[in-house]
Amino acid sequence: MAGADGLRAVLIDIDGTLIDSNEAHARAWADILRPRGFEDVTWQRVVPLVGMGGDKLLPELTGLDAESKRAKQLFEERAAHFLSTYAPTLRVFPGARELLEALRARGLARVVATSAGEDELDALLGRAGIADLLTDVTGKDDAGGKSKPEPDVIEAALEKAGVSAREAVMLGDTPYDIEAAARAGVPTIAVRTGGWGDGPLGGAVAIYADVAELLANLDDALTLASRRVRAAG
Repeated sequence: MAGADGLRAVLIDIDGTLIDSNEAHARAWADILRPRGFEDVTWQRVVPLVGMGGDKLLPELTGLDAESKRAKQLFEERAAHFLSTYAPTLRVFPGARELLEALRARGLARVVATSAGEDELDALLGRAGIADLLTDVTGKDDAGGKSKPEPDVIEAALEKAGVSAREAVMLGDTPYDIEAAARAGVPTIAVRTGGWGDGPLGGAVAIYADVAELLANLDDALTLASRRVRAAG
């Protein structure tokens, strides 16, 4: 297919990429942590950390061991709060469904690769209304609990797609997506909707304003990703 020479799969982040959810995640963390002794945790402080999993984000904010009893309780409280308060309000970015339809039309597998846990992933997919267009989904639970920027989620998504790193491209919105994918040998196409500028996203093969702009330039983006893969190989 035009623009997809050598590519067989697109690994897709959801938060901040297909759904406008990064601020909501940050607010949910701040809502839970501030009344529980972490008064300096504002949602603005959390925003730059959204995109990595809670197992890394919470220790960064609080110094707690992610495996401690208190940390696990905070994980549960934040997840429940996000699902009840914020998830029902999330906005899907224009062009998200159309992008997945275009990838399907080009014969590319479409596999979610996210740091979200199972309950949040289900809620996000339901809100996005795209589950019928996906080949498979991969979350933190499929990667032994390891989240981005560790490469485990990307490697699990590759396995589910049945492709090698040289046959895939990542679609994401944060430096953590780019780092995780790069550590697995996968190039990334980035969008700015997660709140990051071109500097932090500079490791991507191409950067677009949002998925609608990516859709308008899809074949060019896939060509750039394919060239990066061939050059790396």
